[in-house]
Amino acid sequence: MYTQRVDFDDLQWQSRPFSGPRAYAQAKRIQVALMTEWARRFAATTISFNAMHPGWADTPGLAESLPGFYRLMRPLPRTLDEGIDTLTWLATSDDVVPPGGQLYLDRRPRPFDRATQTRLTAADRRELWGRISALAGFGPAARY
Repeated sequence: MYTQRVDFDDLQWQSRPFSGPRAYAQAKRIQVALMTEWARRFAATTISFNAMHPGWADTPGLAESLPGFYRLMRPLPRTLDEGIDTLTWLATSDDVVPPGGQLYLDRRPRPFDRATQTRLTAADRRELWGRISALAGFGPAARY
């Protein structure tokens, strides 16, 4: 997620060679960006919108999509229970208050951006909202 820019002109990977790991990373970047936008748009409600990172969990997806990394890191990935801990906490904790708009890892907020070349501005997030809304059939000016 931290290394992938959002290609606004090719969100569905139709004009460039498909790469599973890169597509996943871009999708995660989009998900995190949209959590911020959801939180902004629903700030007056009691709903909290957040994203989470499970850490590197020992899953078939990791082993199949990044086999070299998986072999190198084999003793370190988290168990599935460790990977789902933050998700369970986010869904049940009274410590997570609306509107949210955070990215969590190990039950703590983490930065959205680590590389300036992948950073999304507020205007980028609004544009992304419009494009994703249009792709979902809601039209570019979805009111939510």
